[in-house]
Amino acid sequence: MRGGALLRATVAAALLGLLSCASAYALRAEVGPVVVSATADVRPRVLPPKGGPVRLTSVTRVWTKDGSTPPSLGKLRFLFDRNGSIRARGVPVCTVARLEGTTPAVARRRCRGALVGTGRVAALVELPGAAPVRVSSPLSFFNGPRQGGRPTLIAHAFERLPDRETHLVPIEVERVKRGRYGYRVEVELPEIADGYGVATLAKASLGRSGSVRSPSFGYIRARCAGGRLQVYGTASFRNGDFFPATLASTCRRRR
Repeated sequence: MRGGALLRATVAAALLGLLSCASAYALRAEVGPVVVSATADVRPRVLPPKGGPVRLTSVTRVWTKDGSTPPSLGKLRFLFDRNGSIRARGVPVCTVARLEGTTPAVARRRCRGALVGTGRVAALVELPGAAPVRVSSPLSFFNGPRQGGRPTLIAHAFERLPDRETHLVPIEVERVKRGRYGYRVEVELPEIADGYGVATLAKASLGRSGSVRSPSFGYIRARCAGGRLQVYGTASFRNGDFFPATLASTCRRRR
């Protein structure tokens, strides 16, 4: 997990559903022996006409059908439905400086008010001369400071192999105008464990509802338009494999 590659891959996988809300959807894509699967569930599934707060739970897995080691991810790009959004106003802000060098427990205690999501990440590490080792870490998402007027998240994970190290990844959500899509996220992925590790599993639950000032507040909000919401994503692996996908999911407006 060196360089935070697993964490960055996890954040992007979680963001796959962050701005596209509806009932549960599933994706399975294959290139040769490599299989990528993703599931997500957004609650509630029936939304008010003007939209409302939602919470996303997602699980993403990477494996191979022949038992070989999966390739390493290089880049992830996503375009999200314009009918979803992040509403960070009023949520306490945490900074990279406050999170540096912290374990998951310390990070969540230090920035408790800014915590907007939790989860777990896992990877397979095959160091030279050693048997393959599966490693994992709790994952935390904190509301970060705005950058150029854009909302940001800071994702936090902690590794113990080969050394104890905190990984912090600021994630910026950019507004775009591309037909159905209104948001973009692009993530460059460094190698994991100097090229000896690959991401295999990501679980994340994102969203925060209610506040002292407004019980109807939602960190993630969405409205249903046209009976569906969708996202377009591509995952590029370092060996040249390429996974493009357009995901559409039905939704319903509350009468």
